[in-house]
Amino acid sequence: MPEDELAREIGAGVVFWGVERDGALLGVMGLQDVEDVSLIRHAYVRSAHQGEGVGTALLTHLVARTTRPLLIGTWAAATWAIGFYERHGFVLADRAETGRLLRRYWTVPDRQIETSVVLCDARWRRRGSTR
Repeated sequence: MPEDELAREIGAGVVFWGVERDGALLGVMGLQDVEDVSLIRHAYVRSAHQGEGVGTALLTHLVARTTRPLLIGTWAAATWAIGFYERHGFVLADRAETGRLLRRYWTVPDRQIETSVVLCDARWRRRGSTR
């Protein structure tokens, strides 16, 4: 991520955490409170370290940092990411709810809405649906 984009994301309230080993950053993940939910943002693990528990450690840390319902947006084609979040208890929102959620909680163009999915945690599902 370019430095100016990182600065904008931090300015918008995204708080980042990372996993570092021997001075090397292995993965990062951000958490952003928006209205009544928290969004998992910018989750990346270096390819060479995928499958080592880096993403799980970050996600576990972020889940524990909020009592708000958690939502995650990602590309529909990112099946590896979707599978990762599903293994950690997140569930895909249906197509209609995905559009509503992306429009309400994210600032993304319509084309990105068409090609994205949203995953929801149990706290969101207990609410029933979009308010």
